[in-house]
Amino acid sequence: MGLEEGSGLALLVRDAKGDLAAVGVAARALEREEGVDLIVALASSVALAAKRSTEHVPIVFVTGSDPVAVGLVDAITRPGGRVTGLHSITTDLTAKRLGFLRELMPTVQRAVTFYTPSNAAAQLAMKLARDAAQHVGIELVERTVTSPEEIQERLRALSASDAEVFFFGSDAMVNSQGNLILRRTNALRMAVVAYGLDLVRDGALMGYGFSYRDLGRRSAFYVSRILAGANPKDLPVEAFNVPALAINLKAAKALGTEISPLLLTRVDELIE
Repeated sequence: MGLEEGSGLALLVRDAKGDLAAVGVAARALEREEGVDLIVALASSVALAAKRSTEHVPIVFVTGSDPVAVGLVDAITRPGGRVTGLHSITTDLTAKRLGFLRELMPTVQRAVTFYTPSNAAAQLAMKLARDAAQHVGIELVERTVTSPEEIQERLRALSASDAEVFFFGSDAMVNSQGNLILRRTNALRMAVVAYGLDLVRDGALMGYGFSYRDLGRRSAFYVSRILAGANPKDLPVEAFNVPALAINLKAAKALGTEISPLLLTRVDELIE
């Protein structure tokens, strides 16, 4: 987009590790103390926290949940405020992921998932997951978490007898700990169904959705337009609605999971 860090552009990165209270503190400081021209917020809950905690600064979001439904914008075509960005239909794919899990592991009985009960996107994903799990005959083992530290406690207590699969929902805090969760589940020989594609490349068995790298690259379009003077309210939200299915062959082999020929024909990305 013609922007270069260090040459008229400064990137101030704040990693809140999924702690939404820390997001609010960081966003306020970026607006009031640093005087930034723009905030980029990754995930619905993070964007909402940044919006609530600031008054004037434009915000570009990358969200996996409907930005109208969660209150980020007034409408997709006319956001109507100082917030706009990308909407990937990741949360809407929750049921489809469980369907693919049943195809990939026909004998699976239980899937464990972590989620934050105060996270609106996570609540929506959990409702979809409960309905889908019942439909495909998988018992969903729910574990609530409220902090990264509690995720670590839950992981230490997790055992192979709890479930055969760890299932990621739409929860920014839980997803921020993806590699930590992956290390623990690998040690337990527990399969992982990822929220998107990136964690599959790191060793999760399967993912159905989008790459955060791709979404991040596309968000640069909004950054460049707003820094050039465009008003966020005039920039329609862009929808990412063509997901990909990825399967990690190495993870499948380690778990002794056979991939059916029919499912193989539907895979977009096979990772060796």
